[in-house]
Order: sequence, then C-alpha cells, then structure tokens
Amino acid sequence: MQGGFPSIDLTRDALLFDVDGTLIDIASTPEEVVVSAELRLSLHKLWDRSEGATALVSGRTLESLDSLFAPLRLPASGTHGAQLRAQPASDALAFEAPLLPDQLREALAHLNRKFEDVRIEDKRYSLAFHYRGHEDLEAALIRELEARMKALPPGFELLKGKAILEIRARGVNKGEAVRRLLHYPPFKGRRPIFFGDDRTDEDCLAVLPEFSGIGVGVGRDLKGADYRVHTPAEVRHWLADLAGL
Repeated sequence: MQGGFPSIDLTRDALLFDVDGTLIDIASTPEEVVVSAELRLSLHKLWDRSEGATALVSGRTLESLDSLFAPLRLPASGTHGAQLRAQPASDALAFEAPLLPDQLREALAHLNRKFEDVRIEDKRYSLAFHYRGHEDLEAALIRELEARMKALPPGFELLKGKAILEIRARGVNKGEAVRRLLHYPPFKGRRPIFFGDDRTDEDCLAVLPEFSGIGVGVGRDLKGADYRVHTPAEVRHWLADLAGL
C-alpha cells in the first residue's frame, strides 16, 4: 500500500467517493457535518471535467446526500447500495432495493427504550443505530440486535461501521452499487478510483479489480486499498488542486 494519491486521467477515470469520514469530517451526529462551498465547487468542476463520471457512494440516503451537497446534485448510490441514481438530472432510479418489511421495522424501532443513548435512523431500506459518544454500548447493542434478528425472517444482515450498526437486506451493498454504476455511461469503460474510510467500503474495494480500478483508504488501512491518506482534509485539498481551484 502506497501513501498519497494515484495519478488521475479525468478523460478515462471515474471518481467515486464515500462521504462521511472520506470527503467530510465525521461529526457527533450525521446532521452536524459540514460541507464547504469549496468542496461543492471542487466536485462540480470534477464532474464537469470528467464528463459526468464523478459519483458519491454513501450509506446516507439519496435525499440526505442531495440536501447535504445542495445545490450540487451528482450521480450517487445511497443507503449502502439500496438506491442508485446514474444520472444526476433524473429522478428515476437505476436500481432500488425492496423496502424493509414492517415486521422488521416494528421489531426494532423501539430498541432505544432499552438503549436510551442510541439514536435509531429509519432509512426505509435499512435501520441504523448510532452510538457515537457511547462506544461502550457496542457489545451489548450487537448482542441485542443479533438476538432479535433470530426471530425475524432470513435474508437480513448486521452491518458494522464507525459507531454505527445497520440492519439491511443481505446482498445489498456498496460494492454491488459500484458494479451496477460502472455499466452506465459515462462510467462505462472507465477505470474506477474509489475513496473510502470504513469497513463498509471494503465491498467497493473488492469489486475494483474487475475493472482495473484503484482504491484509496482514508485514515486507515482498508483491505483491497492500493493507497492510503490520513484525513478527509487531505482528500479535500487534493480535490481542489485537481479541480484547479
């Protein structure tokens, strides 16, 4: 694994970015993060110079991404691959996973009565349990979720991230989203360059060899990454330079 950033050819490469912990600094809650005007401008310029082959691949919903980066709207995958928008101007999704069944939602929605410091986020396609600042709850929360999931129909899995646990349909992940996205123009035929920071991003890194792609880990050594940089701030500065700001 090398330090620093790979060489980029915006006429031949596709730029794919996780958001929290990769492009922006993680905050106490997802609503408290900050997207600077410079980052929006950098991404817009790179989207234009790459002829549209710049996308976000996030655990956030598409609605959250659009709100966070407004007025910028990019091709994007949301909710860990459950949503895929290949063209920014389109409201039609290229892929959409089934919504979580009411049975699962009802079985887990009131878990914070037992874990008062855990915030539950209903993303429609998944349920996320945030415990940043209360990491001591992790082991007990995992045990509770795994026990409750045994009583539910099969086909769901527990996803572990940075101070977050998420229940989603099995087989829906960021890697599958990247694979699908790379079959749509202008991404088709380009070399994907993916940036991520968490274990959930390793699904993306696993599919990159199929497309001769390159992975960049941010803040940690990720399985399958070719490069590593230290912070989201480094990524933002690199993007600004690449965009010519």
